[in-house]
Amino acid sequence: MRTLTLALKAVYFDDIKAGRKLFEYRLDTPYWRKRLEGHVYDQIVLTRGYPRRDDAGRRLTLPWQGCHLENLTHEHFGPDPVLVFAINVKH
Repeated sequence: MRTLTLALKAVYFDDIKAGRKLFEYRLDTPYWRKRLEGHVYDQIVLTRGYPRRDDAGRRLTLPWQGCHLENLTHEHFGPDPVLVFAINVKH
Protein backbone atom coordinates (compact mmCIF):
# COMPACT_ATOMS: atom_id res chain seq x y z
CA MET A 1 0.00 0.00 0.00
CA ARG A 2 1.43 3.38 -1.01
CA THR A 3 1.20 5.85 1.86
CA LEU A 4 2.12 9.53 2.01
CA THR A 5 2.93 10.52 5.58
CA LEU A 6 2.95 14.19 6.60
CA ALA A 7 3.97 15.48 10.01
CA LEU A 8 1.97 18.58 10.98
CA LYS A 9 2.04 21.25 13.62
CA ALA A 10 -0.63 20.69 16.28
CA VAL A 11 -2.83 23.60 15.15
CA TYR A 12 -3.04 22.32 11.56
CA PHE A 13 -3.58 18.69 12.62
CA ASP A 14 -6.39 19.70 14.99
CA ASP A 15 -8.08 21.83 12.30
CA ILE A 16 -7.98 18.97 9.78
CA LYS A 17 -9.29 16.48 12.33
CA ALA A 18 -12.18 18.85 13.18
CA GLY A 19 -12.98 19.34 9.47
CA ARG A 20 -12.06 23.06 9.46
CA LYS A 21 -9.03 22.70 7.18
CA LEU A 22 -9.60 20.99 3.83
CA PHE A 23 -6.14 21.22 2.26
CA GLU A 24 -2.61 20.81 3.54
CA TYR A 25 -0.01 22.88 1.71
CA ARG A 26 3.56 22.14 0.69
CA LEU A 27 5.79 24.53 -1.25
CA ASP A 28 6.42 23.72 -4.89
CA THR A 29 10.05 22.65 -4.47
CA PRO A 30 12.03 19.86 -6.15
CA TYR A 31 11.64 17.82 -2.93
CA TRP A 32 7.80 17.95 -2.97
CA ARG A 33 7.53 17.85 -6.77
CA LYS A 34 9.41 14.51 -6.75
CA ARG A 35 7.03 13.08 -4.14
CA LEU A 36 3.74 14.43 -5.45
CA GLU A 37 3.82 14.95 -9.23
CA GLY A 38 2.60 11.89 -11.10
CA HIS A 39 2.20 9.84 -7.93
CA VAL A 40 -0.96 8.15 -6.75
CA TYR A 41 -1.12 7.03 -3.15
CA ASP A 42 -3.61 4.67 -1.52
CA GLN A 43 -3.79 6.73 1.66
CA ILE A 44 -2.40 9.73 3.47
CA VAL A 45 -1.35 9.58 7.11
CA LEU A 46 -1.29 12.89 8.96
CA THR A 47 0.55 13.01 12.25
CA ARG A 48 0.47 15.55 15.06
CA GLY A 49 4.21 16.09 15.32
CA TYR A 50 6.20 12.86 15.41
CA PRO A 51 4.20 10.39 17.54
CA ARG A 52 5.15 6.87 18.55
CA ARG A 53 3.89 4.27 16.09
CA ASP A 54 1.25 3.07 18.60
CA ASP A 55 -0.11 6.57 19.38
CA ALA A 56 -3.35 6.44 17.34
CA GLY A 57 -4.67 9.69 18.86
CA ARG A 58 -1.97 11.66 17.05
CA ARG A 59 -2.51 9.96 13.67
CA LEU A 60 -5.20 10.49 11.09
CA THR A 61 -5.43 8.11 8.12
CA LEU A 62 -7.43 9.29 5.12
CA PRO A 63 -7.90 8.04 1.56
CA TRP A 64 -5.69 9.76 -1.00
CA GLN A 65 -7.80 12.30 -2.89
CA GLY A 66 -5.04 13.95 -4.89
CA CYS A 67 -3.45 17.36 -4.97
CA HIS A 68 -3.13 20.34 -7.28
CA LEU A 69 -0.95 23.43 -7.66
CA GLU A 70 -2.24 26.82 -6.59
CA ASN A 71 -0.94 30.27 -5.70
CA LEU A 72 -1.30 31.10 -2.04
CA THR A 73 -0.45 33.86 0.39
CA HIS A 74 -0.06 32.58 3.94
CA GLU A 75 1.87 33.78 6.97
CA HIS A 76 3.68 30.44 7.18
CA PHE A 77 5.25 31.03 3.73
CA GLY A 78 5.93 34.76 4.12
CA PRO A 79 4.21 37.91 2.84
CA ASP A 80 4.45 37.19 -0.90
CA PRO A 81 2.29 34.77 -2.92
CA VAL A 82 3.93 31.39 -3.51
CA LEU A 83 3.15 28.33 -5.61
CA VAL A 84 2.13 25.38 -3.44
CA PHE A 85 0.80 21.86 -3.71
CA ALA A 86 -2.68 21.80 -2.15
CA ILE A 87 -3.14 18.27 -0.81
CA ASN A 88 -6.79 17.32 -0.34
CA VAL A 89 -7.41 16.23 3.27
CA LYS A 90 -11.22 16.42 3.32
CA HIS A 91 -12.90 13.63 5.23
